Amino acid sequence: MNNGTDMVRIAVFSDVHGNLPALEAVLNDIEKRGIQQKFCLGDLVDFAPWGNEVIEKIRDLNILCLMGNHDERIAFNIPVIPLSKHSEEETEARFVAIDHSKKNITEANKKFLSELPFHLKLNYKVGGRHWNIQLVHSSLWSNDTYLYKTESDELFSDMLKESQSDIIVMGHTHLSFKKYLNTCWAVNCGSVGRSKEDNRLASYLILTMNEKEIFPEIVQIAYPIEETALAIEESAIPDYYAAFLRNENISVL
Repeated sequence: MNNGTDMVRIAVFSDVHGNLPALEAVLNDIEKRGIQQKFCLGDLVDFAPWGNEVIEKIRDLNILCLMGNHDERIAFNIPVIPLSKHSEEETEARFVAIDHSKKNITEANKKFLSELPFHLKLNYKVGGRHWNIQLVHSSLWSNDTYLYKTESDELFSDMLKESQSDIIVMGHTHLSFKKYLNTCWAVNCGSVGRSKEDNRLASYLILTMNEKEIFPEIVQIAYPIEETALAIEESAIPDYYAAFLRNENISVL
């Protein structure tokens, strides 16, 4: 993308997980800030009951979106494999929640998910400077790799070098962070609809670019969590995820 302006701002968000109230809060906040360009890193479905509505809003607003691991699983009916890091309770809830999506996401929306790109590389010209931005769901190599702030700087530097980027932005872990590596950035924008941070706020990223620097700002905003929790309890999705959103002493990894 080519913009011969003095400053460019874009918004990047990820991991909505069927949580329409959280998505609407984030989109409203982006609009209030006057940011026109929005990108999603995937995982539109599972765990809250508005999977179809979330997909349709992303599609209708023409928001460029990547294929998260949950999107891929629902689109192609990939079997669920238990993860060793999950408790027995979470494993059982996870199976039920994903099965709910497989049964309830429409065929048209599954087709939409199946056609999403795996990565997205952006190039913005701001003044005389080109900025390269690499968007991934979880890493360059997979959409199901858990990379946390505690990973080595070398790992993120290798991704930046391989992608020839000034900044790499990811989601997937539901935990936001920023790491400055010499002149480059590795950033996790957190989760819109299923944050694992203690505050459970909806999280997204604003990238501001001028001719001299690119600056990432993680924004966290409140949304009606109780509305989502009640909707989960009124659906066939396990109440486990309502308790998690309320932060009722449940550890979800």
